[in-house]
Amino acid sequence: MSQLVKDIDKQLEIIRRGTAEIIPEEELIKKLERSIKENSPLKVKLGMDPTAPDIHLGHTVVLHKMRQLQELGHDVVLILGDFTGRIGDPSGRSETRKQLTDEEIKRNVATYKDQVGKILDLSRARLVYNSTWLGALSFSDVVTLAAKYTVARMLERDDFERRYKEGIPIGIHEFLYPLMQGYDSVALKADIELGGTDQKFNLMVGRDLQREFGQEPQVAITMPILEGLDGVQKMSKSLGNYIGISESPREIYGKSMSITDELIVRYYELVTPVTNDEVKKIKDSLASGAVHPRDAKMNLAQELVTMFHGNEAALEAEKEFVAVFQKGEMPEDIPDVFLTESERGSEGIIWLPKLLSLAGLVNSTSAGKRLIKQGAVKIDGEKIIDLEYRVALKSGMIIQVGKRKFARLVF
Repeated sequence: MSQLVKDIDKQLEIIRRGTAEIIPEEELIKKLERSIKENSPLKVKLGMDPTAPDIHLGHTVVLHKMRQLQELGHDVVLILGDFTGRIGDPSGRSETRKQLTDEEIKRNVATYKDQVGKILDLSRARLVYNSTWLGALSFSDVVTLAAKYTVARMLERDDFERRYKEGIPIGIHEFLYPLMQGYDSVALKADIELGGTDQKFNLMVGRDLQREFGQEPQVAITMPILEGLDGVQKMSKSLGNYIGISESPREIYGKSMSITDELIVRYYELVTPVTNDEVKKIKDSLASGAVHPRDAKMNLAQELVTMFHGNEAALEAEKEFVAVFQKGEMPEDIPDVFLTESERGSEGIIWLPKLLSLAGLVNSTSAGKRLIKQGAVKIDGEKIIDLEYRVALKSGMIIQVGKRKFARLVF
């Protein structure tokens, strides 16, 4: 267990790093002062619903803040929302979420533990399931809980208000979600709750419910939503602008090198463990021109790969990146793609977008056409820009899409 840091200014400097809001900061200061005086760590809560099997870098922003609070000596509690996950958080949704089955939730929970452990020290964290207390509530308990909030208050949420005005259905169970998340704070007697800026309403419900149950309300700390590789929209698997923390070292390194220059410092600040002093040095060096953005990105890529795969994997990923993208060499371990006889066709000639799809390099032929048009597709090192190009297949042929995707045909 980490010793509680007794310097309140040091604690505040670290807690404020990268945060969007601390609501309210004066209450946080009082809690920290009491915590130091009584040598009693604060209880820090973060809830994560296991709605998908994989976590991307955007999800780790709040995990890094939790790790910082852990290192300051506070008690961190990660709630795996096996109960709330059955509904799904309606925050930011334009329609009702599809409800997950118990099997899907259990499968996702198993992967979350492993991935979260790459950032949090799980030996010094509590992992709990909110089905423990939510599943124990009777229908009478739920009615009593629901009576503590009004429909008008719920409709203050931007997403609910918009859906209501546009006539888009809102399920009654969706109103229960903020109440369940808020009740998590009551069950844990949380001092601090972390969340993204899209979670602000839910975090404030937690404060309200704690008051209703006679508890001191938690402080809500919100973190920014991380922009994806395009530098504009939030990081999302559906938008394809993400870095998955379970991806290969090569993918994480290569994707990190493709972020916009404007996001370099933001990524260092929000999703790496480097110190505040180091972040400031990087920011100043980039501003003065003492460090080239490419070099700052290479260091960032190393930090990220090391975090998720270890130092040796980071060194290998950098070595391959330099060889492939700076020296123009082919990667050493190009994956083999086996095409069946029926896939090759009787003449062994195939439309290029279809080949890209069969090789698993694109999700659809339309995506393949788009990449061909952009000049991002090569066959044995030759760029192809003809959308109707027919490929005469041969075993050992190497297909390249963009800077990072390669496949070797085998048959």
